[in-house]
Amino acid sequence: MTRDQLFDQIKLKHSFLCVGLDPDLEKMPASLNGDLLAFNKAIIDATAQYAIAFKPNMAFYEVQGSKGVKAFEDTVAYIRAHYPDIFIIADAKRGDIGNTSKMYAKSFFDTVGVDALTVAPYMGEDSITPFLGHEGKWVVVLALTSNKGSLDFQHIEDASGTPLYINVLKKTQQWGSADNMMYVCGATQATLFTQIRKIVPDNFLLVPGVGAQGGSLEEVARYGMNSQCGLIVNSSRGIIHASHDDDFAQVAASKARAMQEQMARLLEPIL
Repeated sequence: MTRDQLFDQIKLKHSFLCVGLDPDLEKMPASLNGDLLAFNKAIIDATAQYAIAFKPNMAFYEVQGSKGVKAFEDTVAYIRAHYPDIFIIADAKRGDIGNTSKMYAKSFFDTVGVDALTVAPYMGEDSITPFLGHEGKWVVVLALTSNKGSLDFQHIEDASGTPLYINVLKKTQQWGSADNMMYVCGATQATLFTQIRKIVPDNFLLVPGVGAQGGSLEEVARYGMNSQCGLIVNSSRGIIHASHDDDFAQVAASKARAMQEQMARLLEPIL
């Protein structure tokens, strides 16, 4: 999917919502008997009209071994078959030396067929560039995350006073472009998006941390939106586990619709 096609979806749905498909067995209705695929299908069908993207987090599938990995693969196939225009991000946070990264890229882009993959940049260029050689696919580089532990490393300043996350943005701009590289930037640090936009004005930002983690959607839009929106805001448990009962899909639809309506208002200046 190209950047223009992604923006077309934003304009069509008046939304920049990504629904995180992170099914927690302990929060799923007992009636599903731990069936991840059945849960995901219900969530996908309930929220697809409000979302431009879905983001399965691999940890919630790998915890069940081969059965869980198959559920992930079947989930991607279901989205492709029924909602082909929706962007699919595999949240796997891969990042290793070149030959290993090449295999990760083939696994997620060629074998499974997702559109984008989250990648850790801290092993350098040869851990990132193998992901960039796949036409129409995206690398989502961890830059400034929403968790408390982001302060441990991402804000460490070099001798010139530049934080590590800024150096990550600057360096990775030499490897990719706004047409194949996005950045994870947490909503809990939205006021820093102004500085981030000075370095990556055109790249999409994948923004977790709105809702359950306390990030503000209004601040994310105020400091991070560009002329093509440039934002994909993720909400996971705040939507998919808003109810633990058999009405989970209906409640998820309601939560997704509420976020989409708020996003529609924030998009008005650029649409």
